[in-house]
Amino acid sequence: MMISRRNFTSLSVLAVGTLMLNACSGKSNSPVEDASADFGLQGSGYPVVTKPLTLSFSGTKSALAPDYKTMALVQEWQKTTNITVDWQNLPENVFQEKKNLILASGDLPDAFFNTGLSDSEVATYGTNGTLLPLETLIDAHAPNLKKILDARPDIKAAITSSDGHIYTLPSVEELGLVQFPHMLAINKIWLDKVGLEMPSTIEDYHDALVAFKKEDLAGGGKTIPLSYEPGTFCGDIVDLIAALGGVPDNVDHRIVQDGKVVFTAVLPEYKKAITALNGWYQEGLIDPESFSQDDKSYLAKGKTTTPSLGSFVWWEIKEMVGEDRAADYALVPILTGVDGKQRASVANNQEINRGAFAITRANKYPAATMRWVDYLYDPVQSAQANWGPIGVTLKKDDKGILVQIPADASTSEGERRQKVAPGGPKIITKDDFSNVVAPEPRAAERQKIVQEMYLPHAANDAYPPVPLSNEELQQISSIQTDVTSLTQQKLAKWIVQGGIDGEWDGYVSQLKNIGLEKMIETYQQAYDRFKQNS
Repeated sequence: MMISRRNFTSLSVLAVGTLMLNACSGKSNSPVEDASADFGLQGSGYPVVTKPLTLSFSGTKSALAPDYKTMALVQEWQKTTNITVDWQNLPENVFQEKKNLILASGDLPDAFFNTGLSDSEVATYGTNGTLLPLETLIDAHAPNLKKILDARPDIKAAITSSDGHIYTLPSVEELGLVQFPHMLAINKIWLDKVGLEMPSTIEDYHDALVAFKKEDLAGGGKTIPLSYEPGTFCGDIVDLIAALGGVPDNVDHRIVQDGKVVFTAVLPEYKKAITALNGWYQEGLIDPESFSQDDKSYLAKGKTTTPSLGSFVWWEIKEMVGEDRAADYALVPILTGVDGKQRASVANNQEINRGAFAITRANKYPAATMRWVDYLYDPVQSAQANWGPIGVTLKKDDKGILVQIPADASTSEGERRQKVAPGGPKIITKDDFSNVVAPEPRAAERQKIVQEMYLPHAANDAYPPVPLSNEELQQISSIQTDVTSLTQQKLAKWIVQGGIDGEWDGYVSQLKNIGLEKMIETYQQAYDRFKQNS
């Protein structure tokens, strides 16, 4: 049975006249005139206003997306709400170039949709009054969103700034997939040729790579036993580090265990793993280009005319090696490590994201704007914002659940999605994926893999979507940059050239001098605040 969040206690009809919205920031207490009533703002139901109202939005959009006003779903939003949006959204790279000019010019849009604003910018422009605090507006004019936030204090905590205000609204998609993006795959055909079973221990896996190298199964010396792309969303060997050293890792080297924030790249276990990987490199088991390749060159290695990859790390086998070769590879289970334990490293990628929507001080109709955006937090509307409109990308099955309509052969489902789904503010919870919209077939397959292969061995908690204060961000910004640069540089050097024993103590001291302890202390402070709020 489909869940509906449309039926709520009606708000009292607003009195005719100009309303005054308290839009105080951390430093300002200036009221903002709200003229929504002049356009016949309704307390409940649709349209939002009885007289046509036009609002201007800026922000980011997909590079493949057309002008939003041409999208069928956006046109439906306009028809339902009686609010027309003058869309000024730009591709991410273009918007980033123009963002500061927009914010500094004083010629602000009424709202930002897919804001493209960093946490630091939200903190800055929230406290100086450029972005309105939204919590009072949510309570009064956003029944869909308010109900979710009341039921999910973790989502509310993720969008609440350290000053207690909410300046941006969330985008949430709870598929449970992004915590385990670094999936290790191996060539099954090659395993059969060298007479080996699927590896179950780190020693078995090492032996398989050695056999691939020795037999030169690609021929002509072109065999690549293992290739990866460190520091990327889904191409790192964090689980090999966990198996070789005995500590889970992620690309941030920042994990949470027993409520404590831990920086892994100074631990003895991390040193042990990197030492072992240097041995693998000297044996010729690791692709020398692993530390220099980009996505394009890395993915090309899976599609050479003659298969050359023995093993790799990526989000999806098919994307790496192509449709025709995908069945030749299989995912390696979480390997039993040198200490006899299986550890699946949990990434810090978030399913609760801030920055989907913000209202600016230029907006004369904040109440109507909040009612407009609240329409998108109806779960059926959230599903369409995320994947596209019913009848184009989605349809109801015999149980009333929205399921995906397969894309035609001329386009991929990802490309189609970018052209018909505007994204932006949405919340699709785990429950919604059972009662409102079914996961895409690929996502459902991946959910099963995560639940069966990875979750049972999760060895750490992810650092949650903690909103740091502007002061905290300023304290750690340069530290974070320097720490990341040094750890990346040393990781590549030590695996390729060795020397970790002689340099380790100096490396740890250098990180401390940079401010590592202050950085972790700040992350811990913000983490504790987040847990208390949620």
